[in-house]
Amino acid sequence: MILKQRRLGWLLFSFLALGMAIGLLLLAASDTVTFFFSPSELAQQPVKQDRRLRVGGIVAAGSVQRTGQTIHFVITDRVHTVPVLFSGILPDLFREGQGVVAEGVLGEDGVLHAFSVLAKHDETYTPRDVAESLKNKSQGKRAPETATVPSPRETATVPSPSGSAPAGQ
Repeated sequence: MILKQRRLGWLLFSFLALGMAIGLLLLAASDTVTFFFSPSELAQQPVKQDRRLRVGGIVAAGSVQRTGQTIHFVITDRVHTVPVLFSGILPDLFREGQGVVAEGVLGEDGVLHAFSVLAKHDETYTPRDVAESLKNKSQGKRAPETATVPSPRETATVPSPSGSAPAGQ
């Protein structure tokens, strides 16, 4: 009987120690978690001030103002907007009408104080979350899934070496 009680004691101690270790890991990881929001999601959900987050959308036309190394601009999802303040060097692809993700802290004034700004890398790429959010917000409802349409570059015809029109035309 003593051996059985000792084994049960070690088993309970092991589970308790494992639970505490997992709890400490989750507590430590919660400080480094960064959540992604669209401007509409920020308007609907209150977010704790001084919490690190990412906001994705399109740079609103006419919103970029530069003052030395400080840049003020607005991110929109065509329904709501979030003003952004960034000090630093912007990516080369940053411009009005371009998709961006700004990472920073939302201040009491409602301005995102960004310490990182990422611009989409070419004209055909938009992060899936941002694209779905923009599509849903612009249509005012959940959009049905649609098939992708190839870009003009993918459907371009190449003339045959003999100079005649491609086959099938």
